[in-house]
Amino acid sequence: MPLKQLLILEFDKRVFEESYERIYKCLSMIEEKDLWRSPAPNIPPIGNMLLHLCGNARQWILSGIGNKADNRDRDQEFVLQSNIKKSELIFLLQNLKVNIRQTLSEMESSFIHEKHSIQGFEVTGFSMIIHVIEHFSYHTGQITTLTKWLTQKNTDYYGDIDLNKLNKLN
Repeated sequence: MPLKQLLILEFDKRVFEESYERIYKCLSMIEEKDLWRSPAPNIPPIGNMLLHLCGNARQWILSGIGNKADNRDRDQEFVLQSNIKKSELIFLLQNLKVNIRQTLSEMESSFIHEKHSIQGFEVTGFSMIIHVIEHFSYHTGQITTLTKWLTQKNTDYYGDIDLNKLNKLN
């Protein structure tokens, strides 16, 4: 399988199937008022983390790979926006998903190996994609922890799957 196709499949799995689904589950578990609550001033609430994830992915994928204008204001992503509702954040995530899929599908295969400058870093296209996967995973974990703190409930992501099974190579 070509590297570009492999990267897109892995991005879809890790970001859209895993992180997005976990984020949506967390959003369904919390009340609207909890979207902007945090246990401490130095811990961003879920709403800000979602704004931050969208800003980061737009900068690294849509701008960095897709050559769209980079108008990100990173500091603004961490300002409380308590007027923004869960439904609006879900819309932002869905819109981002559509745009990322289009950008990655239109990306030239050679882009993956080339060096690029983004957010002050010199990275390959491959690294740009991995960065966004890792960034989503990192903040999805934080969103999960905040959800557990806010609801005092387990997210039960794996349901009935026995994660203690060992894989045996025979």
